[in-house]
Amino acid sequence: MKMKSFKGIKISSILVSALILIIAIFLLIPFIWMISISLRAPAEAYRLPPSIFPDSFKFTSYIELFKSNINVVALFKNSIITTVVIVLAQVINCPMAGYAFARLKFKGRKPLFYLLLVSLMIPIQVIIIPLYIVISKLHMLNNLLSVILPCCFSAFGVFLFRQSFMDIPKDFEHSARIDGAGYFWTYLSIMLPQVKTTIIALVIISFNFGWNLYFTPLIFLTKLDKMTLPIGLAFLKGYMSSGNVSVIMASVSLAVIPIMLIFFYAQKYIVEGLTSSGIKG
Repeated sequence: MKMKSFKGIKISSILVSALILIIAIFLLIPFIWMISISLRAPAEAYRLPPSIFPDSFKFTSYIELFKSNINVVALFKNSIITTVVIVLAQVINCPMAGYAFARLKFKGRKPLFYLLLVSLMIPIQVIIIPLYIVISKLHMLNNLLSVILPCCFSAFGVFLFRQSFMDIPKDFEHSARIDGAGYFWTYLSIMLPQVKTTIIALVIISFNFGWNLYFTPLIFLTKLDKMTLPIGLAFLKGYMSSGNVSVIMASVSLAVIPIMLIFFYAQKYIVEGLTSSGIKG
């Protein structure tokens, strides 16, 4: 039995679109509530029954945020430095390692790759004690390098690029070899441009990862001027969560802006990058 249609539009498509719209609204409610709380007085935040929109929009919470004892500008600077360095390091390291696993023939390639996949199942909490000892011996505590160095390599990123490179026909490499190109030049000029969408996907994923880092900065950074944004903003809660809830929501609203802008601008590249890295071999 054929699905009925209304002016060429299937009823099933309308139902699916309506369902997606409802889910999207539910997902947006926490963000709307966060921004709404940041634009109202603290007393109004606890009013019952609650209201989605404030009676009057006030930006005093954002002003108080920058006047507080927490140096928000320094927190943003530390997070930007940490995130940018992590992104650059992963964009340099992961494609090279992925290309090596996909194309180069060397002894122990498969066991090493399987070991790399196993590392994805090991949480950072399992290795934090030996990692802390190493960081301490290197005198890097309360230094952004203690957060950056463990994140300069991504097993997931290597897996992503390995799959992308395996999907590229070997004819490109054979042509480069005939022209006298070596492995590195073949990788740099022939193979790397073929995986642009995967690179963009890794940039977005690693940016999100670096910007939201919480556990390792919590362990390695104890000085307030060295902390990243997620750790520093936790101090706004105050003792026994007695902080100004409107100021807290204002800080969180500012913290999520970079992630949201990057995601909305480049979300199609995430899909293209992940779908182009089909599971193979």
